[in-house]
Parts: sequence; C-alpha cells; structure tokens
Amino acid sequence: MKLATLRNARPDGQLVIVSSDLARCVSAGRIAATMQAALDDWDQAAPALAALSAELEAGAIAGQPFDPATAHAPLPRAYQWIDGSGYLTHLERVRSLKGSKDDELQSVRPLMYQGASDSFCAPTDAIIVPEEDLALDFEAEVAVIIGALPMRATREQAAASIRLVTFLNDVSLRRLVADDLQNGFGFFHAKPATAFAPIAVTPASLGAAWQDNRLHLPLRIEVNGGLYGQPNAGIGMHFDFADLIVEAARTRALGAGTIIGGGTVSNPHEETLPLRKDGIGFACIAEARTAEKAKFGKARTPFLKPGDVVRIQALGASGTFPLGSIEQGVKLLGK
Repeated sequence: MKLATLRNARPDGQLVIVSSDLARCVSAGRIAATMQAALDDWDQAAPALAALSAELEAGAIAGQPFDPATAHAPLPRAYQWIDGSGYLTHLERVRSLKGSKDDELQSVRPLMYQGASDSFCAPTDAIIVPEEDLALDFEAEVAVIIGALPMRATREQAAASIRLVTFLNDVSLRRLVADDLQNGFGFFHAKPATAFAPIAVTPASLGAAWQDNRLHLPLRIEVNGGLYGQPNAGIGMHFDFADLIVEAARTRALGAGTIIGGGTVSNPHEETLPLRKDGIGFACIAEARTAEKAKFGKARTPFLKPGDVVRIQALGASGTFPLGSIEQGVKLLGK
C-alpha cells in the first residue's frame, strides 16, 4: 500500500492512496482526512486503506492521475522527527570534519538528534539558503514512520511499531555545524527544513526489499544530472530501525507519527568522484570530499550552490522508482 499527501489549502494536506505504478491516486478522506489521522487510528484505518488500495489496483475505482508536483511530504508536519546514525561508515568518513569528535563514533549506541518537524519540504520544493558560502550539502536517508510506543520499548515492540517507510533529504549547512556542536546544544542552524519523498509505503508492500528492519534498495543520487552515488540502504546499516527506535524511546514515550531517520546511507568503498556507471559513490558531499582529501590531499568536489539541482530516488527492480523522486533546486533567499 502506497500513501501520499496532496497539497491543499490546509497545512496537513489531503491523504490519498497511490497505485503501485504511481500513475493514479484516490482520496482516502472517507477513512482518514490526513496522514496523521490515519496514524492516530492505525488499527482501524489500515485495513480500510488497504481495501481501498486493492480496489484502485483492480480498476474498480478510476481514481485520478497522480502528479508528484502536487504532492507534499507524506507528513507535511510531524510531532517529532528524530535522526539517527545507523551507518558507521558515514561517521568514519565525516568525523574529520571541523566540529566532529572522534569519541562520537560509537558502535554500541547510536547517536541521535532531534530535528525541526513543524514544516517539512515537499519533494519538489526548492532548497532555500539564507546566504551563499554556507557549504550546502544534501544527505540521502531512509526513514520510518511509527505508531505510539511506551518508554523503554523492546526491540519487538519497536519493529512492530513501523507503519510506513520513505526516504528523505536531510539538508545540512556544513559551515554552521562546528558552531552548533561546540557552542550550542547540538544541531540547530546547521539543519534547515528536511524534504521527503512523495510516497510512504507499508513494509509489507516492499516484499523482499524490507528485511531485518532495513530497506534493501539503493538510493540513487544525481547532482545536475550527473551520477553522484547509489549506495544500498541495506548494506552497512550497523543499527537497524528497531535499534534506532529503541534508543529514541530510552527516556521518553514516542507518539504516533514520530519519524525516525536512519542516517546518511553509506557503503564501504575506496571510490572518488567522478563515479563510474556501476560505482557506489556517496549520499552526501561531505563524504566525497573527505575521500578526495585522503586520496589527493585536498577536496575537489564543491558544495551545492544556487542553480544546482539534486535528485534522490530509491531504485527498485527493473529500474523503477517505487517511492517516487525528490528533486530540489537550490535558491538564495529573496532571489
């Protein structure tokens, strides 16, 4: 079952069910007006949504064309957005960056930060930066949306709470990271609004691509049409989503609709850019630059600038993109 939220005059948009080929959609309003409403009453809403999805797939409902340009983030705003550090390779590559600390590279308990969730970006929204030269970076990640959980939830409870799977662009302003970490309470100014894929899917609908609480699909990243990376999200994820959810619930209960990010997808390799057709590459610029410093003595790949376009897709079987695309241009505030 594939769900999306279409833009309308209200901040939480309109919940729709999308066909498996992403060609058509149908309003889910008679079951739940919004994604959050569905998550709040998931035990009742999910079977009804699944039945409506089956009707759409069977052609019993004509539906309407699904236009990704009209889609918002699946949850346009959320009660909580927590990003974790599932991939140790990413931490190993970026720990040399200014502001990072070696003792933050942990294999026993994942690092986490609480991001801004009052206003997410749609998959086609621009990345707006307040000024140039802030070292703008993208970070391609997988995320899950969960149901309510008590404090000190078990791994079994955590895994069972996963309602939906999607992916995102966790935008970073690298030039502000050091100041946030050294002079504040953690990431704040360095982390502007996060953008999400247009589609969120139930784990069951992913089939073999969802195993061991991980999404086993590559995330394909292009910058200005050039291949930047296609690391597999199921490889090298030291902490799976159950681990991350358990850690998030260590000192607090989690409400329905909490979003848990898996961290920047990262696979071990010795490559640098430009990337060959079958290369693995990178899901953020910071990793590419640290690899270049190690190989060439200096970074060669620039950070994003106004006019650049980033595209992120989860690559399914036969070259399909089952969760749609994030495609964002970079703009300077007021321009």
